[in-house]
Parts: sequence; C-alpha cells; structure tokens
Amino acid sequence: YDPTQGDLRARLEPPFWYNEGTWVHPLGTDGLGRDILTRIIYGARISLSVGVLSVAISVLIGLILGTLAGYYRGRFDGIVSRLADLLLAFPFLIFAIGVMAFLGPGFMNLILALTFKGWVEFFRLVRGEMLAEKTQEYVEAAKVTGHSNTAIIGKEILPNIIQSVFVLATLRMGWMIIMEASLSFLGLGIPPQIPAWGSMVAAGRDYMLVAPWVSTIPGLAIVLLVLSINVLGEGLRDILDPRLKID
Repeated sequence: YDPTQGDLRARLEPPFWYNEGTWVHPLGTDGLGRDILTRIIYGARISLSVGVLSVAISVLIGLILGTLAGYYRGRFDGIVSRLADLLLAFPFLIFAIGVMAFLGPGFMNLILALTFKGWVEFFRLVRGEMLAEKTQEYVEAAKVTGHSNTAIIGKEILPNIIQSVFVLATLRMGWMIIMEASLSFLGLGIPPQIPAWGSMVAAGRDYMLVAPWVSTIPGLAIVLLVLSINVLGEGLRDILDPRLKID
C-alpha cells in the first residue's frame, strides 16, 4: 500500500464479514493499510510478555519480603508494611502513569512501572499466610526437632501457601495486561512503532465512523485474553484450594 495514497477508504479494507470484505485481510486493515490480524498476533506477544514478566517479578519480590516480614516480624516488618500501605494509597493506573511519564515509553520501563507497585498484593498475601501458618502445630514440631528457620520456611510453610500465590498471580496477570493496554492507549507504554493492542485501539479512534473494526477488534482481543486468564485463575483456585472441594 502506498502511504501517500489520498483515498482513505481504499486503505481501510473491511473484514471478511462486511459487504466488501475479502479473505485477503480477514480482519481488515487500518488507516495505513496494515493487516490487523498480523498486528493482533504480534501484539499478543507483547501483552503476554508484559503480563508474565511483571507478575513473575512481583511474585518474587512479594514472596521474599512477605516471608521475611511475616516470619521474623520486628522492625523490618514495620518498615515494609508501611511502605506497602503508602503504595496502596495511590491508584494503580495513576501511579503507573506517573512512573512512565518520568521514565518514558519502553518495554522494560513498562515492566518496571507495573512491578513498582504490583508486588504489594503478593507481599500482603504471603505475610498474612505466614503469620497464620507459623503458629500451627507442625511448625512448632519442626522447631522442637531442631529444624532451622530456613528449613522451616522452605520445607514446611511455603509448600502450604504457594498455591494461594499461584492463584493470585494468574488473576493479576489479566490486570497487568489491562494496565499495559491502558498505558499504550495513552501513548505512555509500548512505543508506537511496535504493534500493541492498546495503541491499536487508540489509533482507530479517528476512524470510528468509517472503520469501527480498527478499534473494536483489538479491544475484543483484550477482553477475550483477560477473560480467558481469569477463567484459568478461577479454575486453579478450585483445584488448588482444598477448602473449596466438596466430598
């Protein structure tokens, strides 16, 4: 397609279900004549990468800090808990916008902005579970038999709380994908030259009256992906949480 072509409608080819649509471009093309299906597939890699990496780093930070704070308590617990409370006072999206405005658009900057506050929920979950489990009889028995604190945490307590962390991580992955799409929609996430679902939705706003598929199809892709991840998280919760099992 000639980018200098003056006829906008010639570049905006509709999807196959429209009257003039064809299977050459099954989901149509955007204002620059680029195939939307190809950009959707490429943008899925961006969304999944951001979701997996940001959640993995958040889990790692939250698991370490929550374990130390919940088991040992003391001044360290007080400092980290107050920091977590401070971060919770800021709305996630507003906080991420501020961080991205300071760092600038970019993949790694986006991961950093999302994990800067994303670890807080994992920290609170692990800390609460650790406080509850450290008073159980099996932990007291391990102490009596001479196990070290490291062995008690790694072999006794963590295996009993890790399933809750996995379930929360799966559910939060969908949230991170929405945050990435929101930041890209505002022009603060993935750079414009890289196909991302949020920026694709933003680019289609100028064509809503003549080519609504440019925005709606990437938006539907976001909805389907997040819904699928949430359903997976609910299934993992039903499988891993013994309290939900019915004899």
